[in-house]
Amino acid sequence: MNLFVNDILVKILKAKERPDDGTFNAEINAASEPITKAKLINHVWIHEASVMDLDLILDLIDTKVPMHLLSLAVTVKDYQGVKTYIRKKYKEIKAAGGLVVKKDKILMIYRMKKWDLPKGKKEHDERYRDTAVREVEEECGIKVRIEKKIGTTWHTYTMNKKKMIKKTRWYRMALVNDEHLAPQREEDIEEIRWMTRKEVYHALENSYRSIRFVFEEFYRKEKIKG
Repeated sequence: MNLFVNDILVKILKAKERPDDGTFNAEINAASEPITKAKLINHVWIHEASVMDLDLILDLIDTKVPMHLLSLAVTVKDYQGVKTYIRKKYKEIKAAGGLVVKKDKILMIYRMKKWDLPKGKKEHDERYRDTAVREVEEECGIKVRIEKKIGTTWHTYTMNKKKMIKKTRWYRMALVNDEHLAPQREEDIEEIRWMTRKEVYHALENSYRSIRFVFEEFYRKEKIKG
């Protein structure tokens, strides 16, 4: 599970799973030492974590006080228990979005002073794939078709003092027609732009970590394909 809390990646792993070597600089055994905010610096791996440990971790991260934590991998002893806990702790919102490819360029939108990818909430009884196509076409005024799934992200936020979690499925899409390309102003989209990989690289400096993660997964799968 790729969970983003306060724009920090928390990768939740099943028992006996571990993050790739070189992706963490500190290690904490939750069964034998306390988890404190002071230990959460740069890239950290916490293992032997219980559901209660995860609850503590999420509360430590979900703060307005700046942190030096960049990413966190948590190996939990009871993965199904964690999923049950998350469903109780947060109200789930389902969404889907797309990364649209046009030859050697990728479509990005500028919304709320950040570069982003088009996405939106899933309607009742709507398939995720249909949500992704509908939202991309509505927000950008284009026609697309899905090629394959990139992955899924979860991110937490607070709305009206309620803890929310948005589950978003992301798809690689091919452009069919962009003759009527236009930003959906009522969704606060100010600009739509086709970008080269170099332009995407710079745009992601002013984006969300969850969006950077989607691009990382996209590039990783493209490399494997090649």
